[in-house]
Amino acid sequence: MDRLQSMRVFEKVVDEGGFAAASRALELSPAAVTRLIGDLERHLGTRLLQRTTRRLALTSAGEAYLARVRAILHDVDEAEAEAASSTRDLRGTLRLIAAPVLAAYFLAPRVRQWRDLYPHLALDITTDLMPQARVEEFDASLLLVDEGFDANVVARPLWTGEWIVCAAPDYLARRGTPATPQELAGHDLLRQPWQAGGPHSHKLRLRRADGAGEPAELAMNVVLQATTIDVLYRAAIAGAGVTVVSRLLAAPQLANGSLVELLPGWISSRYTLYVAQPTRQLVPSRTRAFIDFLQRTGADVELSIPPR
Repeated sequence: MDRLQSMRVFEKVVDEGGFAAASRALELSPAAVTRLIGDLERHLGTRLLQRTTRRLALTSAGEAYLARVRAILHDVDEAEAEAASSTRDLRGTLRLIAAPVLAAYFLAPRVRQWRDLYPHLALDITTDLMPQARVEEFDASLLLVDEGFDANVVARPLWTGEWIVCAAPDYLARRGTPATPQELAGHDLLRQPWQAGGPHSHKLRLRRADGAGEPAELAMNVVLQATTIDVLYRAAIAGAGVTVVSRLLAAPQLANGSLVELLPGWISSRYTLYVAQPTRQLVPSRTRAFIDFLQRTGADVELSIPPR
């Protein structure tokens, strides 16, 4: 039995969620994948996976073994990468996770630049609305979090920005442009469920960017709630209502007039973009290269948003 191949197949079965998907990803026959997993379980003397007709799940032994397998495979890939003659010769795949909006508008436009620097190092990007819960599973994670973020992860800040209130000119032509927070009350709101007050709240909380004065809490008419920022952002551009959006994300539309910032000087909150890694010890060269790449390109932060 090729134990290293069996480990890679086991990891892929878990990551792909099934034997058939793993066989396609690895370009192996389903029978070969089944045989390799069976050989591995017999060698270990324990069952790693619970199989039913509807789903596949790790046993407790499988969960513990998977953690060790990931570390071993990372070490093997790292040893192969370090044997290359230069940084440009880094090879393999870098597994990343990010929120959908960051994957689409921040990472995707940088893939060409990354490929020019590291032509043999592929990117495998997973999207998740809550990537901070899965940092241990990936080489690097992009986390966009609000103030007060205090998770037990190894994370490096890239930049800090503000959540601002925006609306389209045609919406403001219908409903009027508020000059004070109180005049914003009653407007149509496009919101995320985890904004202030929770999923059933109809209130928007704002504060002055300079920290002066008291916050304002406004009763709003929630007309759209979505977990994805991009949905709210595009609905706002179409004139559906008022939304809270990253100033960075809105910058192209603010510049071309498709969106208008409401109540300049007032913000919802501030956020920081972090790049996180599973551990400080034995960080693979490919992960260090990616973090350095983000820090270099982050000096001129830009999200590539298609024109309206």
